[in-house]
This record gives sequence, C-alpha cells and structure tokens, in this order.
Amino acid sequence: MTIQQLIYVIAISEAGSLNKAAEKLYVSQPSLTESLRELEKEIGITIFTRSAKGVTLTPDGAEFIVYARQTVNQYDELVEHYGSGGPARKKFGVTCQHYSFAVKAFVEMCKEFDTAEYDFAIREARTGDVINDVATMRSEIGILYLSDYNRSAITKILRSRDLEFNHLINCKAYAYLAATHPLAKKKKITFEMLEPYPCLSFEQGDDASFYFAEEILSTKDYHRVIKANDRATMLNLMVGLNGYTLCSGIICEELNGDGFVTVPMVLEDEDKSAGIMEIGYITRRNQVLSGRGKLYIEKVNEYLKGAS
Repeated sequence: MTIQQLIYVIAISEAGSLNKAAEKLYVSQPSLTESLRELEKEIGITIFTRSAKGVTLTPDGAEFIVYARQTVNQYDELVEHYGSGGPARKKFGVTCQHYSFAVKAFVEMCKEFDTAEYDFAIREARTGDVINDVATMRSEIGILYLSDYNRSAITKILRSRDLEFNHLINCKAYAYLAATHPLAKKKKITFEMLEPYPCLSFEQGDDASFYFAEEILSTKDYHRVIKANDRATMLNLMVGLNGYTLCSGIICEELNGDGFVTVPMVLEDEDKSAGIMEIGYITRRNQVLSGRGKLYIEKVNEYLKGAS
C-alpha cells in the first residue's frame, strides 16, 4: 500500500467516477483501475461498487476512506514540516450550514496564506453533509447549531460518527428580511406579524429529519413555506416575495450586501427555550486541530466577538 494509492482512492470517492478521477489526477484510466485493483487485492476488501453510473463506496470502503484521508493528511503535514522538496500545498476544508460569518472567517484566514501554496475548500451544505464531511475527513471542521429541539438527536448522531461539538456562541432568534420588507423597520417582530409572508427554509433533502433544519423553531405551523438550496436564492426570495427566515442575527453585510436586516423576534413562553441557537463547530473526537484549523476558529471567534 502506498500514499499514491491512497490519494487515488480519495480522488475516486470524491469524483464518483474512475474517468473523472483519472482526468483530475492526470493519469490514464487503465492505470488508475489497475492501481485500485492491486490495492483492493492487497487489503482484502472491495472499496467501490461499480455501475454504469459510476462508483460508490461499499461499507468497507467507507470505513477505509476515513483512514486513507487521515493517513494522507498526516503525510502532508510531515512533508510540509520536514520535506526537502519544498513546501507542500497546504490543505484545509470547512463544511458549514449557510452562515455568512463562516465564509467571512474563511476569507480572512485565506488572506494569511500565499494562494499559490494552498488547496483550501469551503462548502455551504445541508446539515447531514456537514456531519458526513467531517466524519469522513473531507473537511476538518464543520459549523452547525444546536437547540433544545434538536440537541438530543444531533448529539446522538455526532456520537455515533465519533464526532464532538465545540461551543462558539449562543444567539437568540431574529427575523431575517430584505430592507424593503414592510416589517424591516420594526424594532421587534412576532409570528403573528409574519403570518402574511412566506417563511423561507433551506432544503435538507427528501429523507432529512426535522432535526436537520437550519432554521430555529422549524416545527412551528407556518402559513406558507418555500424551500431553497443556496444562500443567493434565499436572498432573492426575500427581495422578490417579501419572504423571511429565522436566523442568529449574525450576518455579514460585506458578503450579503446591505439590502437586508435582522429584527429580534418576540417569542411566546413555550418557544423561548427552543428559540436559543448554540452555534459551534464539530471535529472528529479528540482531534488536534491543524494550524490552519486553529487559525480558522480564531477568525470565527474574532468575527463573532465583533458582531455580538
């Protein structure tokens, strides 16, 4: 087993196709197939299931890919610190729910590195993907929130995937609106005031649990709900339909523009405890963050401190 074979396997799993992985790696498809065949023979498992649509990880392969990523990441760290062939490309990944502050912190972190020397990635994704990316080491850090409603279920899932949650900040519920919305200049907003307008929600997939919702108080009975799958579409719906969503109140005007506002929500007594968002980051259990991971969390904390 070689580092090169592990790199090949990771590339195949991310591409979902031997042909696409071969193109990305600049190797021939037959060479890649032969390398994979030799590796599977050596370790005694089938890593991928092949079909006309591409390849998918087998259960054994899903477990193997976690160790492969861990080994390759550690190898890259060794090369970076001790290699004689010049500095290695610095790798780092974050997967987050749709938080502009998480992207802003990523931008600030990237500014401290030579763009010719890094291989960084940030992914705004569904809650399940945030968890899966960190569990499979596709990303070092994931950003999501817990509340009284989802805490038990999400914590159980994290524990089963050998992940842990780290606290960043507690936030109350805010209505997030376009600056042109009829309620945008209100000092406080109630659910009764919002009833005539569509509630906007990030889509989590057909089989997603209610516990995966990105919006606080997602189980309330809303008059009309419209789902979106990216932040830009969500903002367009706020403008075009006078839609609203519920959020932490922490938004980045530099990235989202100044055409949006947050207004504190007035909650009934039964909603108050469930209306607190504990935003944090997840990592693999007992993982020591890389230097880039530590710097990213520093940038997140700096932004949150300035915004609170």
